[in-house]
Amino acid sequence: MFGKQIASTARARDEGEKPFWISFADLMTAMMILFLVVMVASLSSVTQRIADAEQGEKQRTQEISLLCEKLQLHAKNLNTTIVVDCRDNRISFGEAGRFGSNQYYLNEHGQKALQDVVPLVLDAANSEEGRKWFKQVVIEGFTDTDGSYLYNLHLSLQRSEWVMCSLLDNRSPVQQGLSAERQQQIRAMFLAGGVSFNNAKDSKEASRRVELRMQFFGLKDKEDAAPEDVPVFTTAASEKCQLEMPQ
Repeated sequence: MFGKQIASTARARDEGEKPFWISFADLMTAMMILFLVVMVASLSSVTQRIADAEQGEKQRTQEISLLCEKLQLHAKNLNTTIVVDCRDNRISFGEAGRFGSNQYYLNEHGQKALQDVVPLVLDAANSEEGRKWFKQVVIEGFTDTDGSYLYNLHLSLQRSEWVMCSLLDNRSPVQQGLSAERQQQIRAMFLAGGVSFNNAKDSKEASRRVELRMQFFGLKDKEDAAPEDVPVFTTAASEKCQLEMPQ
């Protein structure tokens, strides 16, 4: 009996001497475990975002390639002078897309190529892939290196402007057959921009040309893009090009 009392007293003394707060070592261990859990969760989240971005970019590339390949096939079947480059996303017209020296207008073969390719581009933009990724088409007029830089810059602008005029001027054969809806889509999608003699070809004749450069939304561009309205101008008259149109 006396031995039990001594054992009980010793046990009570030991329990009383145990500290109420956990030790410093235990606290640091718990904090380290918490830190590791947070780090693992953060790394997992970052890894998942990177994987999603890579998958999204892969899907974007595949869909743009499919869009361009369809356009390439349709153009080839319709007019062999139309060359769709799906690597650089450019449309050219070979000799039909060349300008004469110091001239800013295309011959009838170039106009026919434009007349054929524009509806195809608009159809591509209205496709399932096009509605997701097709941003705009930049009309680029090129020159040779004869003359000064500013002279050629002005000439290249005239060449790209003339192509835009061909799409919208009611006197142009290219404009014939385009509905009001499609003309509005051209105003929204096509952009005239001169580039002077950048990206010159092997010969001066080949350098004097026009090309259509297709631009597509990136993943972030698409997320941030807001719908833009085409400006409404004050006049309701038919479009008239300010450049002199060849008869």
